[in-house]
Formats: sequence, C-alpha cells, structure tokens
Amino acid sequence: MNNKLVILSIAAFSLTACKKEAPKQDGPKPYPVVSVESKNIVGYQTFPATIQGRVNNDVRAKIQGYITQVLVDEGQYVTKGQPLFRLETNILTENAAASKAGIGAAESNIAAAQASVNAAQVEVNKLKPLVQKNIISNVQLQTAQANLAQAQAQLQQATAAKRQAVANYKGVEANIEYSIIRAPISGVIGRLPLKVGSLVGPTDQTALTTISDTSEIFAYFSMNEKEYFDFLEKSPGASMPEKIKNLPMVELQLANGSLYPEKGRIEAITGQIDPTTGTIQFRVAFTNAQKLLSNGNSGTIRFPQHYDNVLVVPESATYEQQGIVYVYKVDKDTAKNVVVNVIDRIDNLALIKSGVNKGEVIVAAGIGGLKPGTAVKKKPVKMDSLVQSIKPKF
Repeated sequence: MNNKLVILSIAAFSLTACKKEAPKQDGPKPYPVVSVESKNIVGYQTFPATIQGRVNNDVRAKIQGYITQVLVDEGQYVTKGQPLFRLETNILTENAAASKAGIGAAESNIAAAQASVNAAQVEVNKLKPLVQKNIISNVQLQTAQANLAQAQAQLQQATAAKRQAVANYKGVEANIEYSIIRAPISGVIGRLPLKVGSLVGPTDQTALTTISDTSEIFAYFSMNEKEYFDFLEKSPGASMPEKIKNLPMVELQLANGSLYPEKGRIEAITGQIDPTTGTIQFRVAFTNAQKLLSNGNSGTIRFPQHYDNVLVVPESATYEQQGIVYVYKVDKDTAKNVVVNVIDRIDNLALIKSGVNKGEVIVAAGIGGLKPGTAVKKKPVKMDSLVQSIKPKF
C-alpha cells in the first residue's frame, strides 16, 4: 500500500509540474507582405539563332591542277581579286607557246593566200579587155575568174584558221590566268582544307576555302507554327511587309551570355512552313563594323515584349496546384488563397492579368507553411528590394 501511495503521489506531482510548464500559445506568425503594383515591364522571347555573313562564297578552281602555292591564311581578310592560290602552269605554258606558233603559221598562210588572190585578180583584169576586143576567147577569162574565186576561198580559210588559232591561244592564256585563283569578293578567309600538292579541279566537292563578307551579318532563327500565328496577331500592320516594318529592334545574346552591342532589325520572313521541322524562319540583320561576329557563330535572339501598366507580384508570392496558380491575399490579418491568371514571368516578377487588384496586400514570400484562414502578422517590405534580393548571382 505504501508503494502505491508513493507512486500516485509522484504521478500527481508530475502532472502538476507539466501544467505549470506548458508553453503559452503563440500569436500570429509574421510574414513579409507587399502591395500589388502596376509597372511597365519589358520581357523577352528568346530563340536560338545561327549567324552567317552577308555573302558567303565557296572558292573553287576553274581548271584542274596541283596547288603550288597557298598565298593566304585562315581568318585573313582579303580584297576582291586578291590572289589566294597558284596552280602549276608547265603544260599550260607549253600549250600557249604552241598556240602562239599556230597563230604565226596562220598569218603566213593568210599572206600566201592573199598573194594568190592578188595574182589571180591581176590575171582577170588583164584578160577582160582582150575578151571585150575578141582577141581571146571568153573561156580563158572564165578560167582566170575561177582561179580568183579559188584563191579568195583559200584566203577565207586561212583567215578562219587564224581566228581559230587566236581563240586557242586566248583559251590557253585564260587557263594560265585561271591558274591564279583569286578572291571573288572581299571578306574573311575560312578553313583551308587543301594544302600545297593537292590536285584540285572544277568538279571537286570540297571547296578550296570559303570567303565571308561579314561587314553585315545575318542571324537566322525560327518560330514554331503557334508562335508564328501569335506573332502575326500581335504585330501591327495589315500586310506582312507592314508587320515587318513595324517590328521592334531585337537583341543578340552571344554564346558567352553577353549582349551584342548593336541591335538588329528583322528584314525577312520565309514564305512557308518547313514541312520537316514545322517552323518558319526569320532573318535579322546586324551591322558588324568591329568584325566581332563571324560566319558560323551562334547566339540567341531576344525579341522584346512590352507590358504597359501590368499588375505585378513577386514570383515568390505564387504557388501552383494542379496547373492553377494562387497567391495569399491578406484580409483582416488572415491569409486567403486566391486564383490568379499569370500572363508572364520576368525578372522574378509574376505579371498578373486577373485575380488581384492594385493596392491589395499579399504575402510576398515564405508561403510554404501557409494555409487558407491562417492568421498572419503583416511585415511590410518593398517589392523591388525583395525581388532584387532573390535574384540569382553568378
């Protein structure tokens, strides 16, 4: 009995101690809150882009031959007409000498034929008065006239042979000129896959090099069909040329994340959807006076999207359930979740179309433990400070 009394006494004492040490219930938990604001926001649609020079020319040999000299280097700037490669000319030089000799032979033949014509003409001129006076028969005159006609025909043949010899010589000279391969345009030399000793010709699949005129560059990007029709609906203008003319300037983000210092203008849109990719291509022109961009670079086109007087809340104030976006609005110190229609997310701000009004107070951050109806203690913060503080730092 004594042991039982002791145990009961200890239990009673423990209960009394627990009641005395029970913590008091906490009040409303503080949460940072902001007022819904309206701002002018610029967002960007981004599209991967490939960069090409304004003109890109493959350089090829016009005649077959072995490369004897490579006169330029990769990445070098060249001007139109500048020699790039030399091909062997030994056989061509021999052919040129033979063709020149052929011209000399043709000129000798012409001289001989001309002499024959002159002699035949003299004979005809001598016989004509004799025939008229009936001193000789007309047969002799006809024979002399036939000889003159034959001599004239030989002269014509000799003249034609000279023309052919001259054409042959000019052809050989042209081939000798073609043995010096020159730049078709001014620009930057690309890769040089073929070296001295390589046999090249006009039918080769591999070009000797490529020259790119990068004084102006084109950036090509594509939109899918949905993006394209959205673009058509939002762009002002009654026709495609008007829409293109009214488009804003775009930015080019380079592969290292930096922005190209010059803005570009969309100049052209292909007239049909690519059936293999389901996309339509845009072309943007950028000036490239400093030659910072080269043929084959890649980047990202940033297409500006302007939102005027749009409602904004911190992105940290939103949460999503089953595809529906909510924020917690504070009404009489009580959190109430409301559905909002988010039209875009830019720089840690959610742009709101409907669901809240300007000036209404919402919980700005730390909403993970909140439930509808929870009492909150408002701790006002500035939206800009909050947004800046949660921006990622690289």
